[in-house]
Amino acid sequence: MSAHLPTLRNRYAQAMILSGVGDALGYKNGSWEFCHSGESIYKEMKDLGGLDTIQVKVPNWLVSDDTVMHLATGEALIESSNQDQKKLFLTLAKAYKESMHDMIGRAPGMTCMNCTHQLKPLRPDGYRIPFNAKGGGCGAAMRAMCIGLRYPRPEQLNDLITVSVEAGRMTHHHPTGFLGSLAAALFTAYAVQEKPAKSWGRGLLDTLPLALKYIESDGYCVKENKDAWAYFTTQWEKYLESRSLKDGTAEPVFPDKYGFKERDAFVKSVSYSGWGGSSGHDAPMIAYDAYLGAAGNWKELCYRSMFHAGDSDSTGVIAACWFGVTHGINSVPEKNHAHVEYRDRLENVGLKLYDLAFPGEDKAES
Repeated sequence: MSAHLPTLRNRYAQAMILSGVGDALGYKNGSWEFCHSGESIYKEMKDLGGLDTIQVKVPNWLVSDDTVMHLATGEALIESSNQDQKKLFLTLAKAYKESMHDMIGRAPGMTCMNCTHQLKPLRPDGYRIPFNAKGGGCGAAMRAMCIGLRYPRPEQLNDLITVSVEAGRMTHHHPTGFLGSLAAALFTAYAVQEKPAKSWGRGLLDTLPLALKYIESDGYCVKENKDAWAYFTTQWEKYLESRSLKDGTAEPVFPDKYGFKERDAFVKSVSYSGWGGSSGHDAPMIAYDAYLGAAGNWKELCYRSMFHAGDSDSTGVIAACWFGVTHGINSVPEKNHAHVEYRDRLENVGLKLYDLAFPGEDKAES
């Protein structure tokens, strides 16, 4: 480990903090999330004095629904740490319902709002909602990184699959939606494991059949999910092929010219309906592409994951979390993170998730 790299326990906390930063920067109180030109966002950002000078704090830089629901997920995982999985799922359902009370000014998605209303956490199966043919949005992916922090070990893969799928389909009961939750959680676990980033996509493709086996064994809405399963896998195969990443051993290949206009075109090209990052398959995909292309540079990560023509807070919240796991916060301008909304809660969740994931480990040496 580099002498300058924070301990893994500290990086857990910093990953959660940076996820909030990535969300707030990509959101900019809604004006950047819904801007369809990365170049315009970049110019506005430069007019503000550049990324290094932006002080991410309320009221000008609220976190969006992404962070509110990410915190709900993390805090539910902590609260239910000594419970069985059914009780965990009901705790998550309760947390998601309660998170809807903190959505003023945060642009919550209609699917999340409508589906949390259907959750009944006081009933034994109250975490289940019906299959939703229109449930392929990114709302499950944007809040799942902490699941990877909770279940980071290779031997915990089945737990990661089960919890990410069930947490995801509490609001997005469609494979395109809840498999985004799996991808965001799985890649976070890979970051903790220090797996080479070029291998993550291959790992996802190898994990998807295990997720399908879980759906089949669970027995709920099996036919509907199987009928809608292929799109997610096909889109990821196409993307990985385009970057020469399908076998997970080669370095990613990017176009020679790959500025804001080219990246906006890429974001649109991988989208379901034109707004890149707004679906479960492409939010973690665009975040992954940005993480690969940034090569450990915070500013480049922001340009690629938060300042583009798509759903930039959802891709930013995911990519920034992975950056924090891998690199920590030392290279991030203090103004970007020191006063981000809910910073203390984010830090606390990260530390407690580490303690659950690595019980008994020396906190000073980890």
